Amino acid sequence: MPLHELASVGPFFALRTDEDELAGAGGYLPLGEDAVRLRVETVGRRLGTEDVRIAASVAFQGITGRLLSIALGSATLTGCLLNLTTLRWHPLLTAPEDLWLPGAPMLPPAPDPVAQITATVLDAHLVPLYDLMRDVVPISPRLMWGNAGSSLAGALRVLHAWCREQGRQDDATYAVTLTRALFTHPLLADTGVLRVDAAGTPSFARDTCCLYYRVPTGAGMCGDCVLRHPPRSRQH
Repeated sequence: MPLHELASVGPFFALRTDEDELAGAGGYLPLGEDAVRLRVETVGRRLGTEDVRIAASVAFQGITGRLLSIALGSATLTGCLLNLTTLRWHPLLTAPEDLWLPGAPMLPPAPDPVAQITATVLDAHLVPLYDLMRDVVPISPRLMWGNAGSSLAGALRVLHAWCREQGRQDDATYAVTLTRALFTHPLLADTGVLRVDAAGTPSFARDTCCLYYRVPTGAGMCGDCVLRHPPRSRQH
């Protein structure tokens, strides 16, 4: 698969490979407990918050956004998925999460790409990452999976717009079809509402809040937030 095409969709769709000098410089870890702890600390420090729930929420949304973007993008554009078994994560670098996949191996084509994404991304990566995050920071599972739903919808919006700009309307439509099917997964089904307007443009309204509005620097509200405005106690 030409990774440069996937990367051209946007930074959340890009991966480092063996050819990247920075990847060879070290600091990349498996998606395990050490990486999770370091990432939560890094995000909290950069957001200027001591509330580890905010840091964990934003960190989880960041990594889910990366993994789901890569999966949705590769499935839509090529019909195949990258094999993420050897994926490495640099928890100290800037957003979006810096990922390295040595060799960029591909999985064999599957008759059901949704089932393949479910098995290789949701079950094999996001569920273990969620469990690790919960070990590091006690935080609502509904909030965390709401972040994953928001990340999936965000990946769709970017990919859908790119496909249209490239004149690839069939791919844009297929991305919506894949995303709708992924939202039937039990972990994502109740995270929000995915809508497609008369022009075929997708939008999403989530049913939870990621806590981003609590960032001390006044980060504001996310576009798909369930809250119409910050709670009154936070406005003053």
